[in-house]
Amino acid sequence: MSEAAKRQMTLGMIVGNRGFFPDHLARTGHQEMRAALESAGVKVVALTEAESKFGAVETRQDAHRCADLFKQHREAIDGIVVTLPNFGDERAIADALRMAGLSVPVLMQATPDTPGRMTIRDRRDSFCGKMSACNNLAQYGIPYSLTTLHTELPQSDTFRCDLGWFLGVCRVVKGLRRLRIGAIGARPAAFNTVRYSEKILEANGISVETIDLSEILGRIARMKDDDAAAQKKLSSIRKYVSTQSIPDAALLKMSKLGAVIDGWMQDTDVVISAIQCWTSLEEYFGVVPCTVMSMMSNEGMSSACEVDIAGVVGMHALRLASETPSALLDWNNNYADDPDKAVCFHCSNLPKHFFKDVRMDFQEIIAGTVGKENTFGTCVGRVKAGPMSFVRVSTDDRDGKIRGYVGEGNFTDDSLETFGGAGVVQIPQLQKLLRYICERGFEHHVAANFSSVASAVHEATSRYLGWDMYWHKP
Repeated sequence: MSEAAKRQMTLGMIVGNRGFFPDHLARTGHQEMRAALESAGVKVVALTEAESKFGAVETRQDAHRCADLFKQHREAIDGIVVTLPNFGDERAIADALRMAGLSVPVLMQATPDTPGRMTIRDRRDSFCGKMSACNNLAQYGIPYSLTTLHTELPQSDTFRCDLGWFLGVCRVVKGLRRLRIGAIGARPAAFNTVRYSEKILEANGISVETIDLSEILGRIARMKDDDAAAQKKLSSIRKYVSTQSIPDAALLKMSKLGAVIDGWMQDTDVVISAIQCWTSLEEYFGVVPCTVMSMMSNEGMSSACEVDIAGVVGMHALRLASETPSALLDWNNNYADDPDKAVCFHCSNLPKHFFKDVRMDFQEIIAGTVGKENTFGTCVGRVKAGPMSFVRVSTDDRDGKIRGYVGEGNFTDDSLETFGGAGVVQIPQLQKLLRYICERGFEHHVAANFSSVASAVHEATSRYLGWDMYWHKP
C-alpha cells in the first residue's frame, strides 16, 4: 500500500460534563481521551480550557462554541468521539452535533466507575449518562456508534481496538461519499451480471466517469515507444513482477496502456477504476490489462475487470477500512465435499499483496480464442493463507437503493492445482451465504481483502450511508 493511499485522521472530540456531578473529572477525561487519540496518530479538534470549563460541553453556549469550531474544520474532520468522564449533559452534546451538521460518524464512549471510589466526589455515573446521551441523539436523528463494552477506559486496550475499528468506519464513510470511479470501456456483452445503475450511485455521492476503449487505444497509438511515461511504467512493471518469457513487445504495450490510464485518471480526478477486458483488448491491442490493474490495486487504487463498477466499490470499501489492497474474485468452484470451503479465482489481476509468489504469464482461457501471443499480462500464483473479509455491493433498480453483503472467513493452505490467481476460502455457514446470494440475485463477483474489517464496513455502509447490507455471521 502506498503512503499516498494513507493519511492522518482527524477526529473532533466532545467532552461531556454536567456540573452537579464531579466536574473535576472532565479535566482528566479530556486529557485522557486526547492522549488516547493522539497516541493512535489522530489529530484532535476540541475546545480548550480557555474556551469552556475544562474544554467540555455543558451549556448551550458551549455547544455553540463547539459547533463553530467543528465547522471551521469541516473538511478535515473524519469523525467525532464523544467522551463521558461523568454523566455529561446530553442536551448540549446533541445540540453541538446538530449545529455542527458535519454528518460524520460519532463514537460514544463512557468511562467506568471504580468500586472503591464511589463517593459523591468521585462517582462518575457515566454508565447511566451514556444511555441518556444516546437517547437524545436518537431523538435528534443523529446516527452514532457504540464501543464494545458499555464503559471503557480511554487508555485501555479495549478502547484502543474500538478506536481502530471506528477509524476504519470513518475512512469508509468519507471515502465512499464523494467517490469518483473510472469506467474504461463498455461492459462485455456476455456479462449482464455486471450491470449497475449509474443514477443510484450518483444519488449516493458516487460519480462514474466514462471513457471509450477506442479513446484509450487511440492515445496509445499516438504514444512513442520512448515516451517518458511509458518507459517509467515499463520499469515499474519489471520491478513489480517476474516477466521471464514475456515478449518485450507485449511488455511495452502494457506499459503504454498503464501510462495512458494513469494520465486519464489523474486528469479526471478518478480514484479507482473498472476496465473492459474480455476480449476486446486481446483481439485489438494484443495484451491483457491484468498486470496494470494488479499494480493499481496494490497501490490502493482498486481496479476491477469486466467494468464491474459496483464490484470495485466493494473493493474500495474494504481498502478504506483495512488500508491494505483488495481484489475482485469469482465465487468459482466448490472445494471437494467441504460445505464451508470454496475456490475463489480470477485470471488474474489480483494485487501482488495476495500471493505467496507471483509471475507474469498468459491468460489461458482467452488464449484459446485469440491466441497465446495476444494474452500476455496476467499475474499468476497461489493466494496466501490468512484472514479474509469479503463484500459485495450492488445497485437495486427495482427498489432504487444500494444493497449488499459483508462477512469474514479465511484463505487456507489447502492444496489446489489450477491456473490464474486462485485460493481456497473457508467461511462458516458458507452454504447459507451462497443461498442468500442466489435467492437475492447477487453477482458472482466478490471483493476480498486480507483483514477482519467486515464489522467496520457494515457499520459504515448501513448506519451512516443508509445502504441495505446483510452481515453474514456464523
